[in-house]
Amino acid sequence: MLKKLLNSFALALHNIRTRLFHTLLSILGIVIGVGALVTVLSLIDGLEKFAKEQITTTTSLKAVMIETNTYKRVNDVSLQKEDYGYLNYERFQDFSEKMAIPATGYIEFNKNGEIALADSSKVGASVHGVNTLHLNIVNLKAGRLFTSKELQAKTPVAFANYSFARQVTGKDSAATILGQTVTYHNKPVKVIGVLKPVNHERPQLYLPISLFTDAELKAEPPRVVFEVDDVEQVQAFKIDAEKWLTANIAKDSTDFRVITNEGRVEQAAKGFLLFRVVMGMIVGISVIVGGIGVMNVLLISVNERTVEIGVRKAMGAKKRDILLQFLAESVTVSLFGSLLGLMLGALLAMGAVPIIKAFADVPFEAAFTLNTLMVITVIAIVVGIVFGTYPATRAARLNPVDAIRRE
Repeated sequence: MLKKLLNSFALALHNIRTRLFHTLLSILGIVIGVGALVTVLSLIDGLEKFAKEQITTTTSLKAVMIETNTYKRVNDVSLQKEDYGYLNYERFQDFSEKMAIPATGYIEFNKNGEIALADSSKVGASVHGVNTLHLNIVNLKAGRLFTSKELQAKTPVAFANYSFARQVTGKDSAATILGQTVTYHNKPVKVIGVLKPVNHERPQLYLPISLFTDAELKAEPPRVVFEVDDVEQVQAFKIDAEKWLTANIAKDSTDFRVITNEGRVEQAAKGFLLFRVVMGMIVGISVIVGGIGVMNVLLISVNERTVEIGVRKAMGAKKRDILLQFLAESVTVSLFGSLLGLMLGALLAMGAVPIIKAFADVPFEAAFTLNTLMVITVIAIVVGIVFGTYPATRAARLNPVDAIRRE
């Protein structure tokens, strides 16, 4: 069987060579269709690669975020819950100790508010309740951060960003604010440190999260972020976190959302898959037109080789031999057209990249993946079989006597 199959493909290649110009004209549709499909798929693959790179460079795939859900759905209406579980600093510590998978985490409470100064004036700022132990802030311009002992002892100290220091003192010197006392919600704290300035920053003040009451934390539940040591254990950490929170803190199963950045990557992949399928279906119309061209060249070939078919059948060739021969020729023609379309599509995609870069100043490149090559190969085989079946069946059904008579 394998020998017959190889002989059929060899004969198909010989027939293509003898009618090369005619074959090229007939498969022009499939060349254009496959070329357009390759261009679209490679550009979409490039977009997906760019999106994944942006996600992984701006966020850590090792990160696991825990957020409190303070709303519930009743008859498709979102309502505020009367009671719900939330994390404070003590529960955060307990949670951290109970997790078997190694991870480093921090807890952060955010609230915009007014800060009262020593002269009774007030300034607006974003207030953060944090635990310095796990907060990745090391760019100090002046002073220091509060220590773990101060956090545990609820020492009334704080550090600020450079924008807040300038707003309070009206000077460029960060050291000017050190030692000053500011008050937030009846919490007087002494400023002991100032962070280095960054572009477009808002005034921010950082207090030990242990200074905030449970009532304040429940009203604005803090966010917890853990970074797992091994990216392969992220899902396992997420599952353990959900189980522990449900068993120990949550009032019901919807109180907490445990989110990973892997989910963002998966969502992006699903979006691009949908885009790829839709665009593939649109461009696939051109491939169908190309398949009609393949069927056309096969029908002409059957008519031109009627005598040859009759002689072969008179010498003992069976219907399936003739059928296999023309199906092999159809698949070969389709593969040949798809190969040319693949090269055309690659050239078009590479030509489109500079145009895209000219309009959008991003490091975008087209991506040629194994999946695209496999899709094109499958399409070529399917088109060859589908559009070659009728001409092959017609050739196989020829009466050998009538076929030999036709000259």
